[in-house]
Amino acid sequence: MPEDTQAGGASAHYFTARPGGPAERTLVPVRLAGSEVEVVTAAGVFSGDRVDLGTRVLLREAPEPPASGNLLDIGCGWGPIALTLGLLSPAARVWAVDVNERALELTGENAQRLGVRSLRAVRPEEVPPDVRFDAIWSNPPIRIGKEALHALLLTWLPRLRPGAQAHLVVQRNLGADSLHAWLADALAGRAEVARGGSAKGYRVLRVTARSDA
Repeated sequence: MPEDTQAGGASAHYFTARPGGPAERTLVPVRLAGSEVEVVTAAGVFSGDRVDLGTRVLLREAPEPPASGNLLDIGCGWGPIALTLGLLSPAARVWAVDVNERALELTGENAQRLGVRSLRAVRPEEVPPDVRFDAIWSNPPIRIGKEALHALLLTWLPRLRPGAQAHLVVQRNLGADSLHAWLADALAGRAEVARGGSAKGYRVLRVTARSDA
């Protein structure tokens, strides 16, 4: 997959629960949380051979995550964001959510490899409905379509604790600015939406849940 592609193309099948393609595991060297590590990846998940450019921008631009509480990665893939959250905040509980069963398996395996014991790789419906999040980081699946993306974000963003923040990375030419405007309207009165950084054709959107909402 090209470095500047945020989800889609020939790999769009990773949006399904059981992706096609070979499931053979491959060890890939990557840099996460300031360290060089090896992770297990496979075909049928997003950016299966590297940490994609958008995710790298998010990991560089987002602030330090909370040291404790519940942290969420929406659309975890093989786990680069969730693993980073777990490595930076070992006392927190990290929820790595995806509909792709292979992605969940890989994220779980990688958490074991890297000693991230607080990570739970689960389907969306397996997150208890009363859990509220102290931070959300995501490279959201833009190419699932606007309606599905909006439904996805409105499922999770309202579950931020008061004052907590979400950071979402979106490619500019895939609608970062229009998503910014939509989020500001959809979450009006409940959250403030701002640009949290911009680099290499990507924007990081910061969503802050209002304390008085």
